[in-house]
Amino acid sequence: MQELRVVGVRVELPGNQPILLLKETQGERYLPIWIGAAEAAAIAFEQQGVRPARPMTHDLLREVVKALGANLEAVHITEMRDGIYIAELVFGDERTVSARPSDAVALAVRTGAPIYGAEALLDEVGIEIPDEQEDEVEKFREFLDNISPEDFGAGSGSGGGPT
Repeated sequence: MQELRVVGVRVELPGNQPILLLKETQGERYLPIWIGAAEAAAIAFEQQGVRPARPMTHDLLREVVKALGANLEAVHITEMRDGIYIAELVFGDERTVSARPSDAVALAVRTGAPIYGAEALLDEVGIEIPDEQEDEVEKFREFLDNISPEDFGAGSGSGGGPT
């Protein structure tokens, strides 16, 4: 497993489909994951320190995990099956819960849990950005610094959508 960090969320045009972008902490590969608008907003809210008046679903889940005396130790993005990413929440003592990567990452950014990608998955779908495209990555980071969660059009719905 390779540790990943959240680069951010962006909206792919023209379809307005949000993409979660993760990058190896000790490497050059990026892992793009198409996600739903609600999950994109949840990740963006947390990254920007936005605190809604009422807890979002991922905030609620964090509090439930805490109330049960558990600790999210890690998120593992393990594979892709039929074009769908598979992830697990790792709680220790070999306790895992299957999750959509978007929900798992939204919870990880709230708890500070590390995110890992399977080496085989990164070999299969990870992308490297050549040096001449580093400007584009920097522009993407600037874009992320200036975008607001409302730009995703997400309301307070229950989520759903693709992962």
